[in-house]
Amino acid sequence: MPGFNDGWLGVPARPGKPRQNGLTHVMDKGLNIRDIEGMFDTAGDFVDIVKLGWGTSYVTNNLEKKIALYRSFGTPVVCGGTLFEAVYAKGKLDEFKSWLTEHRFAHVEISDGTIDIPRDEKLELIRDFARDFVVLSEVGSKDSDVVYAPYQWVEWIKEELEAGSWKVITEAREGGTAGIFRKDGDMRTGLIDEIVHGVPVDDLIFEAPTKSSQAWFVKQLGPNVNLGNIPPDEVIPLETLRLGLRGDTLKEILIGTPGKKV
Repeated sequence: MPGFNDGWLGVPARPGKPRQNGLTHVMDKGLNIRDIEGMFDTAGDFVDIVKLGWGTSYVTNNLEKKIALYRSFGTPVVCGGTLFEAVYAKGKLDEFKSWLTEHRFAHVEISDGTIDIPRDEKLELIRDFARDFVVLSEVGSKDSDVVYAPYQWVEWIKEELEAGSWKVITEAREGGTAGIFRKDGDMRTGLIDEIVHGVPVDDLIFEAPTKSSQAWFVKQLGPNVNLGNIPPDEVIPLETLRLGLRGDTLKEILIGTPGKKV
């Protein structure tokens, strides 16, 4: 699918699907078939991957229809990392693999934001699943009171990429209150600065569920930064941020020099 190129306004170039950077990773918390059709009718060119949030895929009545519909739009689907953690805690990894294969999931998320998984074991799980699936792993705790040093984030992200992760997600939770955010919603910009100086930006997906955080990432890291946990009704607004077609980024992206990278 060709990228967005209007030819006359001079917006930034955006690669077409399937993209390797500039990804918009959308959160599906229980969309119905008509919701999905509507999202793709309006914003399908900008939806790169859809996450069925936390454990919603396990209780969705029309899961097979939803997955088939997403596949028809050329868009991969992944279950939330919390489902993986529940599977790990219950010792059901083999059953989970069979379930993923049965439902034709090509991607899997491996996280340890709630359940403690020893580092060596998490890395081995990434290696194991990467043999049959595209792995997105996640770093960071869902507990807003747990704060890791920046060097630990960088070290863990590098380890998980080396173990076979396609992209590593930086935790923020659905509301932006943990991980790369403080519990009051402020971004930990110093942490992000350390991460992007230690890891190639294209290897990361930054969870950015709020407009202010999306605008910050676009201004600091450019239009083709990978952003995750985007609500379905925010896909088009995010694309306008990427292209400088919204006041938050117009000066930096469209009519001026993009913000200096952190």
